[in-house]
Amino acid sequence: MRSIRAAATGAVILSLALAVSACGGGSPTGGGSEDSPKELTYWASNQGAGIEVDKKVLRPELDKFEKQTGIKVKLEVVPWSDLLNRILTATTSGQGPDVLNIGNTWSASLQSTGALLPWDAKNFDRIGGRDRFVDSALGSTGAEGKDPAAVPLYSMAYALYYNKKMFADVGITKPPATWDELVEAGKKVSKDGKWGLGAEGSNPAENIHHVFVFAKQHGADFFTADGRADFTNDGAVKAVKQYVDLMAKDKVIAPGNAEYAQNQSVSDFAKGKTAMLLWQSASANLKSQGMSEEDYGIAPVPVQSGAPGSGTNVNSMVAGINLAVFKNTDNLDGATEFVKFMTSDAEQKILNTAYSSIPPVRNAQSDPAFNTPATAVLKETLAKSAVALPQVPDESQFETAVGTAVKELFADAAAGRSVTTASVKAKLEKAQQQMPKK
Repeated sequence: MRSIRAAATGAVILSLALAVSACGGGSPTGGGSEDSPKELTYWASNQGAGIEVDKKVLRPELDKFEKQTGIKVKLEVVPWSDLLNRILTATTSGQGPDVLNIGNTWSASLQSTGALLPWDAKNFDRIGGRDRFVDSALGSTGAEGKDPAAVPLYSMAYALYYNKKMFADVGITKPPATWDELVEAGKKVSKDGKWGLGAEGSNPAENIHHVFVFAKQHGADFFTADGRADFTNDGAVKAVKQYVDLMAKDKVIAPGNAEYAQNQSVSDFAKGKTAMLLWQSASANLKSQGMSEEDYGIAPVPVQSGAPGSGTNVNSMVAGINLAVFKNTDNLDGATEFVKFMTSDAEQKILNTAYSSIPPVRNAQSDPAFNTPATAVLKETLAKSAVALPQVPDESQFETAVGTAVKELFADAAAGRSVTTASVKAKLEKAQQQMPKK
């Protein structure tokens, strides 16, 4: 999924959603209705540098769908800061869209509400079959052993973006492959008001994505095999401390990044204020901010040691956007037809090119447009060294609780307060206490 700033109320709303008989779609103020079978409401997530960018990308395609089918699509692009709570509210109120984007990490949590249409074999057949989609994308569509709650739309992976000139100016000849090398490079360029690495320290979801990867590299996870929260194991504590220490101890992230929550680190990188950026499929975003592809390189996210992609050297979560349908939409045929259109080979090429993401549809992924240097690292990562976040019902509460704990630790680092193993463990213990009791 793309970066979000999940509100603390998300866990509360989700608990409510799990406690009621969830419904959704068919909004009298916007969703499909029996009186308007030729109309759908679509909530799209903010994928571009701004909401207007998304409207510019999507509107021509939605008009194309209307011309082909006669079904008009009412579009709302929802900011990431609002999307999860908007969806959760819709599952309890019934006042929602017909079709919507969800971050793929939320799939199991939203699946457990019962509000989303299950994509069984029959429904997959209506859009061309399940085998059209790559396995890594299908792995983030819901709990194991259950029919997916959504269909993959955009696939993304994290990569290390680095400023070629800033590296050359201090004699760095290749991108760092390990975290020790990243810290060394970051210290070399952190001078004269410039910094080594950007971060979104106040963004819980961004924090989760990074500490999840660090945990995997330490051979750990934040959940046990049976789905129970386990935030204070040694590997999880090491993971969080190592990430926050990039600011607290290593001094390669500017203290001001503790307050960043919505793409500011991308902007800093595009303006040459930082030399490195850890981001999901950033090329289109950087281009929209005036940075030429010739000015930066792309490499796999660093690992603890050795070559990326081997052993526990996970260097990304499986990032992406899924397309879901509210189960009680009054226009199920139209909604299914829309999903078929958006995941068609032709539309996958258009949309994923616009967002510099990777198509989760096999035929589209093989197109030459997705075999450029800018996408090669992302495809390789998704194929070999990316792991899905836990597909458990409590995943969205995990993002809020642990992501906020990391946010608070960044705030401590920025204020000059000591970040120790004990203080990290205490924050994670507090986060675990916020999780639903099993």
